[in-house]
Amino acid sequence: MPERAIYAIGDLHLPGGDDKSMDVFGSHWEGHFDKIAQDWASRVNDRDIVLIPGDISWAMQFAQAQPDLEAIAALPGRKVLIRGNHDFWWSGISKLRAWLPDGMYAIQNDAVSLDGVLFAGSRGWVLPSAASGAEDGKVYAREQLRLQLSLEQARRLGPKGRVIGLIHYPPMEQDGKSTELTDLFTRYQVEDVVYGHLHGAVAAYAFRGTLDGVRYHPVSCDALDFRLYRLPESQVAPEP
Repeated sequence: MPERAIYAIGDLHLPGGDDKSMDVFGSHWEGHFDKIAQDWASRVNDRDIVLIPGDISWAMQFAQAQPDLEAIAALPGRKVLIRGNHDFWWSGISKLRAWLPDGMYAIQNDAVSLDGVLFAGSRGWVLPSAASGAEDGKVYAREQLRLQLSLEQARRLGPKGRVIGLIHYPPMEQDGKSTELTDLFTRYQVEDVVYGHLHGAVAAYAFRGTLDGVRYHPVSCDALDFRLYRLPESQVAPEP
């Protein structure tokens, strides 16, 4: 039995100080964070790692997001966060990192190393096939650069270590067709990628499986029935 497990769950959509309920999206969302927290507390120990690929809080300002981040911090394990498209409160990485409690890590244009495992990622954006204009193309190109910066840093931290990627938007087409983003994950020899963003019936069509040697895991919390997803063990044996 490994001494440390890696879990993931995305799109927590905590209320952000406005008591914004997710119940409007269906009765299954009622008390959703209570369900997540109960499962989390029953399975995760302090050495474990939990990945949260964005859409953490509805807050618009950082101060409003702090109670939500504190609720996550109070749960066991170490946490690695990236920004989602609804995380408007995430406006400055230095300010966020200065405030985060021990054991919580935020990735932005860089990477985190925990127990020799490297974590890298970025928000991502709407894929070109679904883009609605030139602005989407600009943001998508910028996200490619940010992801590459993060993966470069991961490889500097651990040239031969296991790399796990986090991205908020789906990085590939529904049918598993590769994109510029998945090509980056393959080029940097990422083992596993977790992503969110998709909800409800759409989440059922999210790509899960292996693409060009990388395992992809959709982890939006409602698609997981508000339970953490445990990542599989490494495909590569550790070096002696």
